[in-house]
Amino acid sequence: MKLPLLTAALLSISMATYAQQTGKPEDTEVWKPEPKTVVGKLKTTPPPAKAIVLFDGKNLNEWVSADDRTQPAQWTVADGLLTVDKPKGNIETKRTFTNYRLHLEWRVPADITGQGQVRGNSGVFLASLGKGDLGYELQILDPYQNPTYVNGMAGSIYKQRIPLANPGRKPGEWQSYDVWWTAPTFKADGTVNTPARVTVEFNGVTVQKNVALAGPTRYIGPPQYEAHGAAPIKLQSHGDPSAPLSFRNIWVQEMK
Repeated sequence: MKLPLLTAALLSISMATYAQQTGKPEDTEVWKPEPKTVVGKLKTTPPPAKAIVLFDGKNLNEWVSADDRTQPAQWTVADGLLTVDKPKGNIETKRTFTNYRLHLEWRVPADITGQGQVRGNSGVFLASLGKGDLGYELQILDPYQNPTYVNGMAGSIYKQRIPLANPGRKPGEWQSYDVWWTAPTFKADGTVNTPARVTVEFNGVTVQKNVALAGPTRYIGPPQYEAHGAAPIKLQSHGDPSAPLSFRNIWVQEMK
């Protein structure tokens, strides 16, 4: 029997919600095959003339608290770097975006401890959909000799897209992400018209090539779209106990 569109959409959402309530995180972890380790080269690309500079080493004027957008971001700015302040929570841009190119550079501390997902964990949400970890996450994690599930390693679209290679550098060395993001579009009834697509260069190596996404990131259960419009870009303050990451040279260029 063919269900009406609205009924089918509600049923799909209900099934996804049930999976999130009854599933376990391990159900959506993929461990094999491991992407090949390759040599990457840091890209310190300066912002183009029409780019919006999100962090230039001086202040957090372009950022707010993701938990309360009326409050300023409170991570640490010192010596030209932006360092995660874990108790202060996630931060996100004041501005919202649809399609864009993003550049950012990040560094795991040289003395990082832990292993797997508790070793330099953070993330950039290419479209933040609210408080906490709602949105589409490009994983940030120590990529150097740090085994973990491959759809949760650096360069992955978390729990959804495995990177094509691992060009990560050692702790203490800077890493770069260049991202081309195409936001999803939705029909009048809220169903997907075109899915989100993303290309990611990690230290100059393409690790995601115009891949379509099945929906926002989910820690438990499968991804599931819900209609939304333009959204902020969010940086994650992960709860792992390892020393916090630092960022520099963050800019975004809007695209049609």
